[in-house]
Amino acid sequence: MNRYTNLLVAIDPDHEEQPAFTRALDIAKKSSVTVKITLFLAIYDLSYEMTSILSSDERQSMRCGVVCQRRQWISSLVSKHTTNEVNISNHVVWHNRPYESMIAQVFNDEHDLLIKVTHKHAKLGAVIFTPADWHLLRKCPCPVLLVKGLGWPENGKILTAVNVSSENEAHILLNNKLIDESKAMSKLLNAEVNLVNAYPATPVNVTIELPERNPASYTDGVRDHHLLAMKALRQKHSINEEQTFCQEGLPEDVIPEVAKKLDAGLVILGTTGRLGLSAFFMGNTAEHTIDQLNCDVLAIKPDGYVSPLTPNVTQ
Repeated sequence: MNRYTNLLVAIDPDHEEQPAFTRALDIAKKSSVTVKITLFLAIYDLSYEMTSILSSDERQSMRCGVVCQRRQWISSLVSKHTTNEVNISNHVVWHNRPYESMIAQVFNDEHDLLIKVTHKHAKLGAVIFTPADWHLLRKCPCPVLLVKGLGWPENGKILTAVNVSSENEAHILLNNKLIDESKAMSKLLNAEVNLVNAYPATPVNVTIELPERNPASYTDGVRDHHLLAMKALRQKHSINEEQTFCQEGLPEDVIPEVAKKLDAGLVILGTTGRLGLSAFFMGNTAEHTIDQLNCDVLAIKPDGYVSPLTPNVTQ
């Protein structure tokens, strides 16, 4: 089954090299069916809006000129990668909120994957995420692939973050969805699927609040609970034990540590897509985790997720 056949690629206007486009071509060339790629760019220049000397028609004409120039530039990028197996088009819009225009395009053309590059800071070596990245992770209705520049190795490894600590039906369904996504990507990339789960350390005040509870036995009990839950999950999906990792610690520490150990080319995780105060607490775990990773990240929403930017749905 080819999961991704209608890709939306966010073009980086500040660089000639386009790792997100390259990644989309990788997916298309490995696919057994024809894949459609739409190269998307939202541009905006406040100076064109603030010029009172020009009439509205003149400003509109100037905007159209800039859009046309950008379309020609994107066409030159496409010409270097002409292939009969891939249907490539481009779409340039004038919009002051790139993430909103991208999500609108996802809805308009029913894209099943959005691909966007992130960049490392030249001096610090840290990956720089723009506000648009975080908005897309929270609000985009389709999966979002954040590309960090490195290529996908042949016969590489995929690391999928699951949550086996909860018996909540929504978490169980999301775990299954993440693993299904992993297996689909595994077939596409000829990569090995690995699972990782992080569980909390023993609270420091457990001996005060529960004096009858031995901290060591409490720790053993938590670990055993997660190991058994992970065993059940891996057996359900026919994944070998040596390809599962269940470690004590915070997800934003454990997941990058295991990814580095495996030299994973792709990490797959779920994002709640919550807004408001709940997003501050729930969303930060995923975002802090992504901050620490040096490989591509595929962020998946749970089934039933409704974007606040869904047409005719108010925020």
